[in-house]
Amino acid sequence: MALHRFANPARFLRFSAVALPWFSVAAVACIAAGLVLGLVVSPADYQQGETVRIMYVHVPAAWMALMVYTVMAGGSVSALVWKHPLGDLVARAAAPIGAGFTLICLVTGALWGKPMWGAWWVWDARLTSVLVLFFLYLGYMALQNAFDDPTRGEKAAALLAIVGFVNVPIIKWSVDWWNTLHQPASVARLAGPSIHASMLVPLLLMGAGFTFYFAAVLLLRVRAEIAARRIRALRLVAMEG
Repeated sequence: MALHRFANPARFLRFSAVALPWFSVAAVACIAAGLVLGLVVSPADYQQGETVRIMYVHVPAAWMALMVYTVMAGGSVSALVWKHPLGDLVARAAAPIGAGFTLICLVTGALWGKPMWGAWWVWDARLTSVLVLFFLYLGYMALQNAFDDPTRGEKAAALLAIVGFVNVPIIKWSVDWWNTLHQPASVARLAGPSIHASMLVPLLLMGAGFTFYFAAVLLLRVRAEIAARRIRALRLVAMEG
């Protein structure tokens, strides 16, 4: 499997050195194009007016909040089950990025909800489950550093990430399972997107840009963690010598 190949730190470093510039350029290009098309070119909504433009940040941030947690849970599974040396590093590196996307999703959702619903926040099934996701990210990061033995912290955090993954499908299907103020899916639908192309294109560009941004930052953070662990190992060797 390709994932097993990149579990080797040296192989991962070679791959990331090549991929990082491409991901970075793609992130800048997609986000710039998405912002121009979304904020300048695309029309205002006939019901929501100009406030619909919050969508171009809010919706991709929501997508990323779920995707990054999935990556974090996958890294935790690979670390616990298959003992991949990079599994925990990937999960650890992804957590603060995912927490950031989730916070952006919550804040922009509140800004969007005020003119649409007349309230900054309601205890809606979708909103509440996303708030739980944000706390799961924070809990994971807290557990990583909660023990004197780093190994115990890594295992406890990995278990939380895996158990907490049950919240991801709850978020995804909450608007279908419960009576909720939040609108149903308008892009990922079996019948096809219900949003006009003039809005769909910038939305997808922003989604792609956020994805490339996540990939670039994740590679940077994992590379930094590998370097930090090598430095700690060299210091231990020097102290023992």
